[in-house]
Amino acid sequence: MDKFFRLKESGTTVGTEIGAGVTTFFAMSYILFVNPQILGQTGMPQQAVFLATIIASVAGTLVMGLFANVPYALAPGMGLNAFFTYTVVMGLGFTWQQALALVFFCGIINIIITVTKIRKMLISAIPVNLQLAISGGIGAFIAYVGLKNGNFLQFTSDASSILTVNGKAFNATQETFKHGIGSVVTNGSITPALEVFNSPALILAVIGLVVTVIFKVRKVPGALLIGILTTTIIGIPMGVTNLHLASGYSIGSSFHQLGTTFLAAFSSEGMGSLFAEHNRVILVLMTILSFSLSDTFDSLGTFIGTGRQTGIFSGKRELELEAQPGFKSKLDKALFADSIATGVGSIFGTSNLTTYVESSAGIGAGGRTGLTSVVVSILFLLSSLASPLLSIIPTAAIAPSLILVGIMMMSAFSKIPWHDFGEAIPAFMTSFIMAFAYNITYGIAAGFIFYCLVKTVEGKAKEVHGLIWIVSALFVINFAVLALV
Repeated sequence: MDKFFRLKESGTTVGTEIGAGVTTFFAMSYILFVNPQILGQTGMPQQAVFLATIIASVAGTLVMGLFANVPYALAPGMGLNAFFTYTVVMGLGFTWQQALALVFFCGIINIIITVTKIRKMLISAIPVNLQLAISGGIGAFIAYVGLKNGNFLQFTSDASSILTVNGKAFNATQETFKHGIGSVVTNGSITPALEVFNSPALILAVIGLVVTVIFKVRKVPGALLIGILTTTIIGIPMGVTNLHLASGYSIGSSFHQLGTTFLAAFSSEGMGSLFAEHNRVILVLMTILSFSLSDTFDSLGTFIGTGRQTGIFSGKRELELEAQPGFKSKLDKALFADSIATGVGSIFGTSNLTTYVESSAGIGAGGRTGLTSVVVSILFLLSSLASPLLSIIPTAAIAPSLILVGIMMMSAFSKIPWHDFGEAIPAFMTSFIMAFAYNITYGIAAGFIFYCLVKTVEGKAKEVHGLIWIVSALFVINFAVLALV
């Protein structure tokens, strides 16, 4: 095992890698229940989505671990599943079968741009300060996710601030909503504030944060995992940790419903009807582009933000391998593993898979090789049989670890020359829009666009890599089309 995963060479041990894998899994296991809930609103059977989520996550993460030998896990991306449901199906009028076909095409594009090294060229083309901003921005994003998931924040919005409910224009006089309320979109008038500390879940999150900080500051091995487990135990007498194992999910019904979504992307309701209406062909192409841009840069952002900072991708030998043709470097192999996962997911019945930013929790716990990913895959497989156990870990126990990981990653900000406005503006746009727009891709888009703008104003447009110009233009077109439709 040491020889296969090169544990000593990476400065890690079997125990550390197992602990890191468990940490990553617990940090991202929420997707097993959130993804079916979101995609289920399109009419997809939730049990099928539950199993498809596991199958696709296991397949992609195993390739990441065994082929690339890096500690990253893949699963259907948050934000991408919301785009699938609320924009593509509810907003643009595609059926869920057609949406799966769109995701499949996105997967094909990802494979092409990976094999042709375009994805790796993008990483090389991104200026150092933007890479640092992406790394720090992901830290801010993760910390914000932790604060939000821990219920530290509350948001107030009056009726005049609400734009849409369930994807449709909101009418303040409307009293009922068919099938209830699935989503609410408000404008900038919404006001964030610190939550009142009067709920057991929030108090548990605070306790968990204190406990995890103590473990981390004292440099206790596996501090994040120990913090999660300790917080979970503390939550039992508080009534937050739910020990009731009953669940609506079962492996039998999941396999039965999987027949509905498996290969649905290639059915007459899916790919067979996708290009049937000629007046929607441009919309189809732009939607595929939107999926592809989001998928590509979510993963690139995670690799840049965690791999470069920890040395997983940036060693001297690694850089030499990256310069050679073929899939010889870990980065080449990691990008390939990520690219095929989306295609697998669309075949079984789920939205785009992406390299999970929560992998940073396992990396923060010491994970450095593919053994971490293999452990995550095994736990995903086991979760198909013991899914009720996952509900025992409360969100309040996960939130503190995300906050701590975010703090560690934000150290990248110290290397950015904030006194130079030409560098500070793109860096700020990258990192803070990433966090507050709750979307890694949007942050990268803002950084690219403002980088091109600032360099042009400074008379240094020729210093901007051609790929950055191309991608920035694609982002602008993407935003324009989404605004028009």
